[in-house]
Amino acid sequence: MRASLLGDRDFYRSILAIGLPVALQNLLATTASMIDTMMLGTQGELAVAAVGISSQFASLMFSAYFGFCNGGMLFFAQYWGARDEKGICRAYGVTLSFMMLVGLLFGFVSVAFPHWVLSVYTDKPAIQQIGVQYLRITGWSFPLQVLAMAISSLMRSTENVKSPLYASIASLLTNMVVNYLLIFGRLGLPAMGVRGAAVGTVVSSVVNVTLLYLLAMRDKEAFILRFREQFRWTRAFMRQYFQKSLPMIGNELLYGVGQMLINIVVGRQAEAGISAMAVFRVIEGLIFAFFVGLSSASGVLVGKKIGAGDHEGGFLDAKRFALICPMVTLLICLCLLPVRGPLLRVFGLGDTALQYGKWMLLVYTVAGTVRTCNYMMNNCFRAGGEPVFGTVLEISCLFLITVPLTWCAGIVWRLPFLAVFGFMYIDEFLRLAVELGYLRSGRWVKPVTSEGLATLATFKESLTNKRARRGRA
Repeated sequence: MRASLLGDRDFYRSILAIGLPVALQNLLATTASMIDTMMLGTQGELAVAAVGISSQFASLMFSAYFGFCNGGMLFFAQYWGARDEKGICRAYGVTLSFMMLVGLLFGFVSVAFPHWVLSVYTDKPAIQQIGVQYLRITGWSFPLQVLAMAISSLMRSTENVKSPLYASIASLLTNMVVNYLLIFGRLGLPAMGVRGAAVGTVVSSVVNVTLLYLLAMRDKEAFILRFREQFRWTRAFMRQYFQKSLPMIGNELLYGVGQMLINIVVGRQAEAGISAMAVFRVIEGLIFAFFVGLSSASGVLVGKKIGAGDHEGGFLDAKRFALICPMVTLLICLCLLPVRGPLLRVFGLGDTALQYGKWMLLVYTVAGTVRTCNYMMNNCFRAGGEPVFGTVLEISCLFLITVPLTWCAGIVWRLPFLAVFGFMYIDEFLRLAVELGYLRSGRWVKPVTSEGLATLATFKESLTNKRARRGRA
């Protein structure tokens, strides 16, 4: 039993084939973000804080569209397992349409009303002034970022993980070069500071989308180029799509609102705390790079097996991912702890912010390990066709526990910054126990394909028999 739970050679070969390119893509993105932040650190601690605060509006956009992305990936993976190409194209058309609406809306608000956006997130005029310069330019990249995410999600779900990786590498190299040239004013170009970093984001987004389409053109069967099939929507399909996707859309949107409220609290702390949080989120990206790779692999492997009717295989893989993910997160955190001091110093933080950063990484070693485990299990529930349970649990804990306590700690009680940071993770431990129980129950296996539905009753009967045998033992 232990050997099967830890996985076999084929299981890890599949993780590497799907998850490693995604992890590398996100690791490169984080590395580029770290280099950008180091460059901005030469402009002063306030520049780092301003860009970090501005980026939270992009995070809210991510939450607004990622529910559609998750819903689409559920259908992509299960239809891929059933080899239903028309279903894949139709699901992509719906997913892309709604994602782009979000990207265009957020892009417009960023370009037209950057002062209002920054005033929501922080009450520090100096940070607002710098952030407005950054947000007004990066807003042009938002629709392009959304389009790239939609294309990449479809490619990964259909096991084409190399094209997004190649496009991402080119995009990130472009971003670093343009940032260097425009932040510091090299090769006769003007020294634009944070505005140079914003221009680099826009240019790299153009490169990313352009290469994704060029790489897709090499594949005559590329789903993203089959435009006619993408918009042949039927009432029955739309009903099924939103039945499965609405809980995920609500989950991501409400989660984004909850995180926005927490970010509002952070934006009203001391400037050293705001700067430390901006750098912490960049370093957190190093850890999440590997988590995103595992998450992508879990969604494809679990969804593909359940869509094909192999529920026992999908159930076992989900349990494996729930074990492996926290182990990987903990290992990475433990590797970062001994070098956290030198790592934080390169971002230009002051002494107070530097001390904050050291303690934040220590707290995250425990809290982040639990958080990624929870994320992984919820991702497997969604891939299996159950989007409701994880949504209700996550949003309930966020708004009933984490947001009120964090708000009270930072705004009402005015506790020290590190105490406020600790309250941001307080609900994760409760969710862990509940989600582990639900994972083991197997009730989250709810296929959307005819192949999956045909074997569902047999799977449920098998689970019932296993529980009965354990009860007698």
